[in-house]
Amino acid sequence: MALRFIGIDPNTNGGNCPSVWIDEASGDLVFQGWEVTDHATLAEVGARSPIAEHERIVRLPARMRAIILEACGDGAADLR
Repeated sequence: MALRFIGIDPNTNGGNCPSVWIDEASGDLVFQGWEVTDHATLAEVGARSPIAEHERIVRLPARMRAIILEACGDGAADLR
């Protein structure tokens, strides 16, 4: 699996920061973020889409929207 780096949290301090990647083979988006552990948030997500044992919910800051849109843009469609 080859990942292409798209972007990192623009307010990064250089380490352990949210980031967005694209899997070059599948076109899947890969997110590095803060694991959500808040029970109310997990319950709200789980009520709509049950969370499997092997899944995690991650949170990315709103300031990363442009980076996520970039990952969904021009180059991502070519990967499928």
